[in-house]
Amino acid sequence: MAKAAKKASKTAPAPTAAAGAPGAAGSNGATQGAAPSMKILGQYVKDLSFENPDAPRSLAGQEGQPEINISVNVNAKPLADTDFEVELHLDAKAMNGDKVVFATELLYAGIFRLENIPQDALHPIVLVECPRMIFPFARQIVADVTRNGGFPPLMLDPIDFAAMYQQRIAAEASAAK
Repeated sequence: MAKAAKKASKTAPAPTAAAGAPGAAGSNGATQGAAPSMKILGQYVKDLSFENPDAPRSLAGQEGQPEINISVNVNAKPLADTDFEVELHLDAKAMNGDKVVFATELLYAGIFRLENIPQDALHPIVLVECPRMIFPFARQIVADVTRNGGFPPLMLDPIDFAAMYQQRIAAEASAAK
């Protein structure tokens, strides 16, 4: 199987702009005794690209397995007091030596309604739990597009969004010093 290298980008803004907005009751609209809830209001492809630059020669078989590099990025922005758009950006590039075998890029997003979430839990929920919920759908799109491009489906390994979040927090802390 091809080697895959995952790297996390650290560009997501903190999704706290809507929290504590005027009219909010408590932390992000939390009311006393109300149970926290997370709802997916919608999910969609924002951008999808697939390149097979050496077709049809790339489909005739190759020497050895290509090296596949994968990068993952999560971005979030508030839409309303309790609504957030969370974007999952997946890039995969297969290389055989210095030749690109295929490249795909997917920007997949979901709209989430987070109600009665304590302020200190909001940021990790938006950047860990929300992308975790939409990842299987994005994974299927990447597998389908690579298969439809004439290659075996690229089945992405599960992503540890909590570890990505911890790396982001550590990087932001060291940059602030």
